[in-house]
Amino acid sequence: MREVVGRIYAPDAQGRYRPYRRLWVREGRVAGLEPGPGEGEAVLPGFHDAHVHVWKVGQLLTDLLDLREVRSLDELASLLQERDRRLPPGTWLLGRGWNEAGLGGIPNRDFLDRILPGRPVLLTRTCAHIHALNSRALALAGIGPDTPDPPGGEIRYGEGLLLERAYGLVERVLPRRTVADYRRYVLAGARHLLAQGITSALEAGADPLLLEAYRSLDREGLLPLRVSVLALLRPDGEETTYPLPEPYRSERLLIAGVKLFADGGLSGASAALSRPYRGVGGKGVLRLRAEEVYALALPAHRQGFFVATHAIGDVAIREVLLAYARLYREDPRPLRHRLEHFGLPGPRELAQARALGVWAVPQPIFLQELRENFLRYLPEGFLPRCYNLGRMERAGLSLAFSSDAPVVREVSPLRGALAAARHPLFGRGLPLERALLYYTRPEASGFPAMRLWPGHPADLVVFSHDPFAHPEEARVVRVEVDGVAVFTA
Repeated sequence: MREVVGRIYAPDAQGRYRPYRRLWVREGRVAGLEPGPGEGEAVLPGFHDAHVHVWKVGQLLTDLLDLREVRSLDELASLLQERDRRLPPGTWLLGRGWNEAGLGGIPNRDFLDRILPGRPVLLTRTCAHIHALNSRALALAGIGPDTPDPPGGEIRYGEGLLLERAYGLVERVLPRRTVADYRRYVLAGARHLLAQGITSALEAGADPLLLEAYRSLDREGLLPLRVSVLALLRPDGEETTYPLPEPYRSERLLIAGVKLFADGGLSGASAALSRPYRGVGGKGVLRLRAEEVYALALPAHRQGFFVATHAIGDVAIREVLLAYARLYREDPRPLRHRLEHFGLPGPRELAQARALGVWAVPQPIFLQELRENFLRYLPEGFLPRCYNLGRMERAGLSLAFSSDAPVVREVSPLRGALAAARHPLFGRGLPLERALLYYTRPEASGFPAMRLWPGHPADLVVFSHDPFAHPEEARVVRVEVDGVAVFTA
């Protein structure tokens, strides 16, 4: 048996953190706790990121050009030219993370043609719902001025932009990722998450190759944290669907959910709204209506998979709730489906989500990192409902917080909790303790609860300073999964 001494915090049954001075670990599980205030390093239950793209985080850390810190089109041009000099002739230049609010403009087709006319270039916006291409890339994808928009997608040929499911037109001609690529990305992303105190996460969308990469890593004992993986049901640009995966459950890996997309992203003005966006016009892109969500989700629902649907705009949220209500009404099962993001619910949608008992999975860090976009594009009257976490909590929703990285730079749950506390767009923020608690909800992703209670797995994060008293100074210094250190600063 091993003893851990410090300022130990474990939530009680009512969701309040209680202080302890000692914790005992035996065979990877919590064996006991000694109540009372402790001294020294702060120990909390390991965090759960309920919606993150682990492999995409890893891809940005390894192969992809990271554009999230770029602050001007001139700086972007220099980065692209530098990367161009390092690539073999004819290969694609791929990047992700641009945001027109920070760049001062969109890297459209004319801009990319001036910088790199001969090499195919594809730059994905930070939200991953809008993609900028140069003329060479559009030609290789077979996209011209008369190419029709695919269902649920939009081609803006003059600007060189592909929105939503139109991305599938270019994805089919990109270099193919392999299982080995995915394994490399997952491990790099997992190491990054562990360094933020995240001991379990939900991989928010996986094609069959990525599913196989996860299964192989788990079979070989190489997954350093717990991951629940959502299987994608439909690839972008296609009307066919992937077959449902075989259910999979181990101590580190769970495949028990599926992913759908009902609309676009809010920061890029493509989420489906009932009123036009300010400045850019349009009401976004509704990718799936209620009947389509229902038809796609029904086979998964019947086989016991929970369904997680991306729904940000009020129109998309309404359609998804209608579909979920029909699923529960026509085929009652003890499944708790999810609404990913849940950015702009009104009072009716809050009440219906509560009545259905579904999970809502918002991203508090959006309130800080994407704030300028929200203020720029949201129509009048929508600001008070935008990621209003206090209203969600008061409505009695089942909440699980997340980052959606690499849509944002910051993955840290502590930084996300601080954003929930300090940066609401409307009204008061959540107390820091409450916000942090919503980052400890692995049950939203199909795992059992993990609370640092006796008998629970010893998944814990150790901070240099008490995050409740000194959140700005608190740094992750050690992370354990099953009582074994998997990260040390």
